Amino acid sequence: MYSWIWRHLPGPVASKAVLALLLVAAVAALLLFVVFPWVEPRLPFNDVTVD
Repeated sequence: MYSWIWRHLPGPVASKAVLALLLVAAVAALLLFVVFPWVEPRLPFNDVTVD
């Protein structure tokens, strides 16, 4: 998968590296600001009871 992404990025190696870092940052931001906040209320970790 990574080789497929690398092959399809335009430009020389330096611009491919910058674009790859931007893609990683975009995916991380999407996970942190959209996916994880959406999933967090659905997780049972806050329903802790001690008997």
